[in-house]
Parts: sequence; structure tokens; C-alpha cells
Amino acid sequence: MSSYQDFIESKELKTIPVGFEPNDALWPADMFHHQQSVAAWACRKGRAGVFFDTGLGKTITQLAWAQQVQAKDNGYVLILTPLAVAKQTEREAVKFGMVAMFVENGDAIGDPGIYITNYEKLHHFDTSIFAGVVLDESSILKGMMGKVRQQITDAFGATPYRLSCTATPSPNDFMELGTQSEFLGIMSQTEMLAMFFIHDTGGGTGDWRLKHHGKAKFWKWLSTWCVFLRSPADMGFDADGYDLPPVDYYQHTIETQATDGLFVEPAQSLQERNTARRETVEQRCQRAADIVNGMDAPCVVWCNLNAESELLTKLIDGAVEVKGSDKDQHKSESLLAFADGKIKCLVSKPKIAGFGMNWQSTYNCVFVGLSDSWESYYQAIRRQWRFGQKHAVQCHIVSADVEGLVVENIRRKDAQHEELSSAMMTHMKAFMQAEVFGSKAEKTDYLPSVDMHIPEWLTCTKAHTTNA
Repeated sequence: MSSYQDFIESKELKTIPVGFEPNDALWPADMFHHQQSVAAWACRKGRAGVFFDTGLGKTITQLAWAQQVQAKDNGYVLILTPLAVAKQTEREAVKFGMVAMFVENGDAIGDPGIYITNYEKLHHFDTSIFAGVVLDESSILKGMMGKVRQQITDAFGATPYRLSCTATPSPNDFMELGTQSEFLGIMSQTEMLAMFFIHDTGGGTGDWRLKHHGKAKFWKWLSTWCVFLRSPADMGFDADGYDLPPVDYYQHTIETQATDGLFVEPAQSLQERNTARRETVEQRCQRAADIVNGMDAPCVVWCNLNAESELLTKLIDGAVEVKGSDKDQHKSESLLAFADGKIKCLVSKPKIAGFGMNWQSTYNCVFVGLSDSWESYYQAIRRQWRFGQKHAVQCHIVSADVEGLVVENIRRKDAQHEELSSAMMTHMKAFMQAEVFGSKAEKTDYLPSVDMHIPEWLTCTKAHTTNA
């Protein structure tokens, strides 16, 4: 060991390459520089996370990666997506001159190639045949039951090449990062938490926070297996044309009657807010219907309750409802038809249609109340508010007065998200721009350089006794 610094560096968590050099002749002609560079990096890594903000070209990037993996050994590659996103991905492949086929079960698989299916249909496939797998909108893994999430991770535990793709995860959602890392075989979620975090039990929050002295190491470790991009400029690429349009918010407040005292008191607890939402279903739905029926352009209406979804569909002219109990074919066809402008109004819940769809061809949305999940709102509005949107997004929020100042809360959380994301990029930008290889966790073996001598007193076998 030449120096103490060399000794310390030998103990760092390192990565070894498990990927391959991509074939430059296979890149689609329509790829932008940031997309091709990240896809090439992911090929060399073998197992990687690509976290692009909405509209940056995540679909073409994952398709190009899949094409490289498939061509390497003429093998099979599977892309897993949310429901209607599968057909959307199939159409995108044709658009970019690639071939990827949607299938519902393993029996439909023929020659080696790229195949697409839904997460819900994975149990119909023999996953051992695939050389590569892509998880599209992989952030939905954290919303799955632990058993299902583990089944997906285990199903591809022996798959050589893996790609995890989603819009940029929330910068303070460390559990999601652990889920992605575990699927890719980088590090288990439990090991990640133990290595970089402290379980903050103060105040009863039970949150995980980064160890202060380990922050730089954590961001550096992340950069060895994933890329975060909010804009091509984050990696030094040309960002011309990548400007998000504004969002124009309109709050429509339904006035309720005071039940105690002279004034309406804002709901304080989750239970109180849920009660207020149920008690104002008819008023909120009627107000939302009046708004949508007065529009000339298509509109998506987001709701959270079955009663809201059913009533909205009755009140809004030409509305098409997509609910959880619908058949997959109806869900998929309806979501794609809305994207194509064939449906004037789509009514659904964020948990059903809030992931993966590209609806920048429309710009009107109405939220009939909001749940307490800011991420649910964020995923829903990013279906339209994304790079490539040519209009200011018109966002109407209909809520009861007891729910408080909803729009102000959204703006506050938007600002907080932006602040945290900027801080994350500040930490990771230099690391991501550096050349990194591989994605298999490896700890350096202990290399003793000095012979160990056992003290004489430890080798003594003579018994010693003392008199009481």
C-alpha cells in the first residue's frame, strides 16, 4: 500500500463492468445527443437507471437500449409497462424505425426480438429466456405490495441486462431509489439504508435521512448506476426547445355550511378531509361538468372516488370513463384515443391513467378535488405538462372550502420539489459527467500487508486458579 489514502480508497464500494460496447450503426436517426449518449452509457453499464423528466425521450432511449441488447446475441428483450403505455410504446417503436411487439403471454413470443407487455401479465411469461429487461415507469414498483415487487425483482435476478426507466424520482424519496437499486442488482434497499442513512425516530416521524458525513458518497454512488436529467443542459447538452410552458391554475371553491359555530372550519385531519370530499361529491362534480362542457378543446378530468367518476361521466357531454374494473382493452383503447384527439373528455383516476401516457397534444385538465398525495397530482398533470407541450396548461381545481387553499399548497409543494431537485442536481452533475463503468456491487477484499503475531498470553494453555 503506497499510502494511507490508497488504503482508504481500496475500501470504497466499487463497480465492475457487466455491459458491452454498443453498435453505433443501430442508433435511430431521430435520437438526440443526450438520448444516444445516455443509452450508450447504459449499454456499457449493463444494468442502469435512466431517470428522464417527462418529454426528454425516455421511450426512444429505452427502445434503443433494448435494440442494442437484442442485437448483441440475437436474443429476447422484454419491456414491462403500465397498461396503455404498452401499445403507446409499440407505436413509438414504429415511429422511430424499430420493431417491438406487444404480447399478452409467452405463447405469443416467436423469433428473438423486443417484446412489450404489462406488469399485470408478467406471470404469463417464462422470464428465463430474456437477455434484457426494461422496467418502464419503474417508480410504480414502490406502490406495489412488497410481495409483488419482490416477485418482479426475483423474476429477473439472473437477467444479464436490466434497465430501470422513470421520470425523475422525488429527490427526497430515498425508498424509491432503494427499490430501483435492488431490482438492478446494485445494492439491496436494506443495505443502502444501513450504509447511507439514519432512521430518524425523533418526533415519531420514522423518516430516513442521509448521514451528514456520507452525503457526497451517496450522490457519487448514485451516479455510478443512474442518470437524472431534468433538462439536456444538466449533462452539458443543447437544451434549445426544452422549455416547459406555464401552468395556469384556477381554483373553484364549493362553499359548505358550518356545522359548528358561525364559520366553516378547515378540515384538520385526513379523516375530516375525506369526509368533506364525500359530502360534496354532487356539488364538485356539477361545477366540474359546467367547466368542461364550456370548453371547445379536449380535457382530462381527474377524480379519486368511484362516485365522482360515475357522476362526472353522466354530467359531461361525450365523456368516456376509465375505471379499475374495466377490461384492459377498453382502458388501453380509451387512453390512446384521448391522445389521438378522438375523445373530447376522459374521466379517470391518477392511479389508473396517471403513469406514462403522452398527452401533450391536449392542455386542459380538471381535478375534482385532490388527494393528500402530491405525487399523485404531479404524475397526473405531467401527462400534459411536459416538454413538447405547445400551450400553457389550463389546470382547474374544484374543491370544497373545508379543504383549504389547495392551489397555494400545490405551488408550495412544487417550489419545494424544484428546490430539492436543484440541490440533487448540484450534487450529482459532476459525478454524472464523469466516466463511470459497470453496475455490479463489489467490495475490495482485505489485503493484509503485515504478518499478524498472536500475543503470548493468548496462546498460553496453562490453567490459572485463585484461592477464595
